[in-house]
Amino acid sequence: MIGLIFGDTDFPKEILKKIKQKKLKYLIIDLSEKRFFNREKNSKRVSLGQFGKIINLLKENRCKKVLFAGKVKKPNFSKLRLDFKGVYYIPRIIKSSRIGDAAILKEIIEIFKKEKITTISSLFFNPELTLKKGYYTKIKPNKIDKADINKAISILNKLNKYSYSQGAVVRNEKLIAIESSGGTENLLKKLKNKRIKNNGVLVKFPKKKQDLRVDLPTVGLKTLKQCKLAGLKGVVVKSRQNIFLERKKCINFANKNKMFILSK
Repeated sequence: MIGLIFGDTDFPKEILKKIKQKKLKYLIIDLSEKRFFNREKNSKRVSLGQFGKIINLLKENRCKKVLFAGKVKKPNFSKLRLDFKGVYYIPRIIKSSRIGDAAILKEIIEIFKKEKITTISSLFFNPELTLKKGYYTKIKPNKIDKADINKAISILNKLNKYSYSQGAVVRNEKLIAIESSGGTENLLKKLKNKRIKNNGVLVKFPKKKQDLRVDLPTVGLKTLKQCKLAGLKGVVVKSRQNIFLERKKCINFANKNKMFILSK
């Protein structure tokens, strides 16, 4: 049996769909803010601070492997319901939270490892949801676009290894915005611009020294639509290190709006 530790976004739903198709046994630990999996019979709603309960549920159901998927909002640690193991482990989690979200995930993976529970890649069941290297649209980046792409990649590469930034927007070789803890959606909402069209790029790469089993950059149709509203011309992801949802819809939308999708 596989343990599924699910947060928000549509990615966990795609994983669950594939697991059901394969008729595999599973247990969901639902950490989503919107309780997406409340109606699933094999789903348990647990507080992030109840490590004892989470670990016991996984072990009782013989889940020797777990998979993380979806966004889990950083909790207010002072308001968490803690069990005995939660009291033991939470100081390590709080310490990691001061470094960044990636550090929290690494710490949780280490806790599971100590409990002899292995973490597998979030793409283990859905390798089709990542893009290989290449262009996916009729429109290709021109010389100006390529300069913007290189600038954005250079900026992301220079960030601290525990930075929460997976995305950068560059226009005319100038940094317009960089992802904060609010994520790419909030980043793009602030960039809505009716005057600018097809100028600038969004580059979404994994964080430096990120554990590629969890928390990969995610792009979907909503991302493309927000990029259009922000006046951007293209989206660039890292080959095999991304989650790309609604691929056909994204490509059709990009082609229709003269935008490009590139996997480097």
